[in-house]
Amino acid sequence: MEETMVVIVGAGPAGLATSACLNRLAIPNIVLEREDCYASLWKKRSYDRLKLHLAKQFCHLPYMDFPPNAPTYVPKKGFIDYLDNYVSHFGITPRYLRSVESVIYDSDAAKWQIVVKNMTTTNNVIETEMYTSRFLVVASGENSQGTIPDIDGLDSYGGEYIHSNQYENGRKFRGKDVLVVGCGNSGMEIAYDLWNWGANTSIVVRNPVHVLTKEMVKMAMIMSQYLPCKAVDKITVAISRLKYGKLSKYGIRMPTKGPFHLKETTGRSPVIDVGTISKIRSGEIKVLLGMEYIKDNEVVFTNGATVQFDAIVFATGYKSTVRNWLKGSYESFDENGMPKKSFPYHWKGGNGIYNAGFSRRGLQGISNDAQNIANDIYTNVTAALS
Repeated sequence: MEETMVVIVGAGPAGLATSACLNRLAIPNIVLEREDCYASLWKKRSYDRLKLHLAKQFCHLPYMDFPPNAPTYVPKKGFIDYLDNYVSHFGITPRYLRSVESVIYDSDAAKWQIVVKNMTTTNNVIETEMYTSRFLVVASGENSQGTIPDIDGLDSYGGEYIHSNQYENGRKFRGKDVLVVGCGNSGMEIAYDLWNWGANTSIVVRNPVHVLTKEMVKMAMIMSQYLPCKAVDKITVAISRLKYGKLSKYGIRMPTKGPFHLKETTGRSPVIDVGTISKIRSGEIKVLLGMEYIKDNEVVFTNGATVQFDAIVFATGYKSTVRNWLKGSYESFDENGMPKKSFPYHWKGGNGIYNAGFSRRGLQGISNDAQNIANDIYTNVTAALS
């Protein structure tokens, strides 16, 4: 059994940022990561054309800005390079291929008991490791596991179907009929990428969405420092309508609430257009309604239309897996593995448990979480020593 002050579960940006902040305060911590690298979602499960949707000044982690020569909207490779430099600079040393099996709070010892499978061993022998810590940081994130909806007939679908975290680019789909399910940023961008590679692309747009450009979002982020959210929303929606007109005639409805109100209250982000809307307006990317069921290679939609597809890409989001291993602590995390407290108090639970990366506020939210957590732990540790 190994004892440390803080155990961090997850080596994505949230876990890395928290470890960096703790290292600066000389607080011992161990980062446990189930994959064989840090930031695995970025390194292994994101599409090639991905860029940060927000300007770089809103996306850096604590205590390290992006290089001055970095583009305003940092591409995937640039962000991975940034993370590589971040890990090196702050001396972060995650332990890879560590699958956390169970975590429980020992109230008698006032410590967390963490059971971990070490999958780095040879001869197919998996060893079990035990850790204890005074503090626990859950940094496995909201995007721990991709979700695909339960659609009647999907199991017998004759074509290929994948989650968006398996999509790299549209090269292999050239000339094929491909359906993208999900109209968030990933779905819209993947649809554009598929069209760019020569696929006959359709997208399911079931829910209302706001469509903005990255420049509109940058302007809104700056305005939000001086104006209330309602005013920012009103200005941003007016500019969006001026640029895009009425998208309802193309099958895209606008929500009744403003884009940044929705982001703050529900975590839903506006769609940042990368060129998809122009292709929808020209008919080169087709918009379809919700799916009803699948029969062989045919998809039946809610309006009764039937269309045949060679492949389906599900850009249908992710879910937390915290409840797979966290035992108890229902006062801190609900049954879906999400913090019970609302923003801005979400990051701290009871008995020394914290969470980073669950605020639904992107990398800026991660940065705030990491600093809050490290400072709070430092306060607790120094108070105990005094």
